[in-house]
Amino acid sequence: MTAIAAPTTDAPTSGADFIALDEHWSTHNYHPLPVVISHGEGSWVTDVDGRRYLDFLSGYSSLNFGHRHPALIAAAVEQLGRVTLTSRAFHHDQFGLFCRELAELTGTETVLTMNSGAEAVESAIKVARKWAYQVKGVPAGTAEIVVAGANFHGRTTTIVSFSTDEVARADFGPFTPGFTVVAYGDERALRDAVTDRTAAVLIEPIQGEAGIVVPPAGYLAAVRRICDENNVLMIADEIQSGLGRTGELLALDHAGVRADLYTLGKALGGGIVPVSAVVGSRSVLGVLKPGEHGSTFGGNPLACAVGRAVVRLLATGEFQERSRELGGYLHARLNDLVGHGVAEVRGRGLWAGVEIAPGGPKGREASEALAQRGVLCKETHDSTLRVAPPLVITAEEIDLGVDAIAEIVKR
Repeated sequence: MTAIAAPTTDAPTSGADFIALDEHWSTHNYHPLPVVISHGEGSWVTDVDGRRYLDFLSGYSSLNFGHRHPALIAAAVEQLGRVTLTSRAFHHDQFGLFCRELAELTGTETVLTMNSGAEAVESAIKVARKWAYQVKGVPAGTAEIVVAGANFHGRTTTIVSFSTDEVARADFGPFTPGFTVVAYGDERALRDAVTDRTAAVLIEPIQGEAGIVVPPAGYLAAVRRICDENNVLMIADEIQSGLGRTGELLALDHAGVRADLYTLGKALGGGIVPVSAVVGSRSVLGVLKPGEHGSTFGGNPLACAVGRAVVRLLATGEFQERSRELGGYLHARLNDLVGHGVAEVRGRGLWAGVEIAPGGPKGREASEALAQRGVLCKETHDSTLRVAPPLVITAEEIDLGVDAIAEIVKR
């Protein structure tokens, strides 16, 4: 790792200087790799010292279209020259168009705009509870939401209340009640957990932070069936898995299943601005009335303009097809490493969890070694590398990344 010097009062000139500045002045709520990025284009970034790196993480799927995609930059620049914020106190000329186009793309009826993924999840929780009281008839204050163990839906106080990750939970209580946790992929456990008070089942179609975990075949269809049988909403968190990442528009599409509500984020802002949304049926989202929920920046003109450009890119199907085809190539290359320093490869499309075999480097150590080889990746938990390159990546660039992984895990 790069040695970190004490920060000086002079303007930083090297990566080490910038890192020292960050370490001194910023709250240590992240543990970034010692790389200071100053430029990005497509699948590549350049640090302040002029070294180029292949981006094998793409901002946890926020950069599905790569760095500075020309269509997205053009939309942002054009809107920056007009108006960037009105608040929802007024209409603006991008909002209704964005909502219509996103609803049409996702096959839903209405859109609730927010900023971050966690805000979208919090919004879906509020909507599900209100729907349970007003439509299902659950007694006031008793609604329950069933969630999966090893989930990751954000880090707000309500969301960490149902996390099973003690790093996210420890010392942040008291926790919000109203959640029941069951094992991911266990149909029987889910069925047993649903009661007359259950408002919704909140599920990731593929668990991201847990290590790119794909559920057993038929599980997501079983979730839908259990929800239908018990008048319960199905909420799909597609913040990481959605918008082309897995080879379909939405990861749930692989199961041929539709949710009542979807939470979207990350790639919806094109890697330029934070944009999130809850999309779904009017009969569910329509329980919200003016004054009950909102966001000053949610659905702002700049966000909507960029979001509309994202929708246009996805509407062609090009990026979903790239993820399917190149994802197949990525997984074939990674699976060749199984038995050669890799224990297992999980995932779908251009999204993979690479489980390093026992005795190999830990995830953090592996990430640092990859950075030294010019490939940016990041660990999740102790022994998993998460691989999520931009959907604009080429087969040749995939080879560069996988070859680097092979070097650092080989026996």
